[in-house]
Order: sequence, then structure tokens, then C-alpha cells
Amino acid sequence: MTENMPGASPHEGSQWYDNEAGPLVRPYAMTGGRTKSGPTGVHFDLIALVTLDTGAPGVDDDTSLGPEHRALIELCRIETQSVAELSADADLPVGVVRVLLGDLLELGCVSVSRPVPPAQLPDERILREVIEGLRAL
Repeated sequence: MTENMPGASPHEGSQWYDNEAGPLVRPYAMTGGRTKSGPTGVHFDLIALVTLDTGAPGVDDDTSLGPEHRALIELCRIETQSVAELSADADLPVGVVRVLLGDLLELGCVSVSRPVPPAQLPDERILREVIEGLRAL
């Protein structure tokens, strides 16, 4: 019935259209149903930094990559970004971005620098001695 209403979108009322969000594409459609990034299942931390490798084959080949892959490449072309930033800027779920980055990493289009593990905390005894030394001043 909405098809006959003036000003109504022809897609309204279908399962692939949300009145507020517009057309919907499920995340699994963007990743080909995959939930793991690459055959090795590489895990990308949210703060891992992604850098574009401009000399890699396929970086400028628009036909071999999907639109979401190209969007991530264009975002990395501007500057090195974290996985979380890419997800926000591309308006894609983090899980989808991780899978797509796995594809780009396998193709050699991007490089990922993993975050440095946090330093081990000092021994509690040392901290107490420092506090006592500061109080003595």
C-alpha cells in the first residue's frame, strides 16, 4: 500500500528497508559470510594501526576489490588509522572491518602494527617504598 502513496519510497515495507536507516545490507553479505579474518584467523586489536602499502598490487585495482575494501583503502590513503577509527569512519561494524582488513593484509595492500603489550606493573613493595619516601620529604 505504501507503493501507491505519494512521496513514499518504493522500498518501504520490504524486509531490506528501514524507514529511518534506509536500505539495509547485512554484515555477512559484505564479508561473504565469513566471520574470521583470513585463513589464519588473524585478530586485529581495536588500537592496531593500519597503514596503506601504496606499492602493493591491487591497491589501485578497483575491479578486484569490493566497495567496502576500497573504502578502507581510501581511508588509509589519507593517514594511518586504528581499526576502531576505520570502523567508525567507514560506518561499518568492527567485526566486518576486521574481516575486510584480513583480506587486504593477505593481498599485501596494508600493513598492521600491533599494539605494544602493556608494561608489567611494578611490584607493590616498590610502590610502598616510594610512597614512604615521598612522605618522608
